[in-house]
Amino acid sequence: MSGHRIHLAPPAIKGIKLGVITYSFRSMPGSAEDLLGYVASLGLSTVELMGDPVEAFAGAPPAPAWKRGASQEEREKFRQERAAWAAEMRKWRASADMRKFKDLRKLYEREGVKIEIVKFPLDRMEEHEIRYCFHVAEALGARGITLERSDEAVRKLAPYADEYKRLIGYHNHAKVNFNSWDEAVKLSPYNALNLDVGHYVAGTNESPIPLIQKYHDRILNLHLKDRKFDNGPNMPWGEGDTPLKEILQLMKKEKYPFMGTIELEYPIPEGSDAVKEVQKCIDFCKAALA
Repeated sequence: MSGHRIHLAPPAIKGIKLGVITYSFRSMPGSAEDLLGYVASLGLSTVELMGDPVEAFAGAPPAPAWKRGASQEEREKFRQERAAWAAEMRKWRASADMRKFKDLRKLYEREGVKIEIVKFPLDRMEEHEIRYCFHVAEALGARGITLERSDEAVRKLAPYADEYKRLIGYHNHAKVNFNSWDEAVKLSPYNALNLDVGHYVAGTNESPIPLIQKYHDRILNLHLKDRKFDNGPNMPWGEGDTPLKEILQLMKKEKYPFMGTIELEYPIPEGSDAVKEVQKCIDFCKAALA
């Protein structure tokens, strides 16, 4: 595991359910065990796990590595290797042992960390892979699965959400508006929002608070980050235009049960690392709710 000490993780702050998406640690070693070390060392007790380390823990075929600055010939070779790997993954998922995912759940829960959500690209998968992902979510004890929002995805996946009775949270980038989830929530009671408040602010120049209030009972989780208006950059928390303090205070006041998920996307300063920067985000939350 990582050098960050693991311990039983108490709630990071009182009043809201605060967690982190493991994408935040993409600049660091990223095995499931490494990620657990980071999360537990931060005192967080809930997490949104990216699918790659979950499947790697269960013995999935390793993906081909991309090399920066690759030549045209190398890029073509990578494309072919990626296609072959995707076919291998489809085959592997058809017979994956669910006991490995249950072992992962036990590993996390022994350290006081609940796998609240797992992220899979369901919209790019074949039927047997979609079903596999729901079985994985069940084995992990996850409330739901997140993926990127599209009109096609919400229509395609609603029947699976109904069948497995597990939430699907649709994540937004900046091309979004107040009504972007209306069709999704009508199609299935298990279709939900994975509302990225920073992207929402950057794309709409509006506060996401009215949308949170509108769909508070259909939110799987929020992605917490700070961005500037007019498709502006990701910023250290408190330096952008996202009303993070007000969002956190609303979550506490209304006792919303969904997770506020820290997603570290602003550039990591020289001499720091992702764990230290996520700690700064946690400290921001504590100050906002003091």
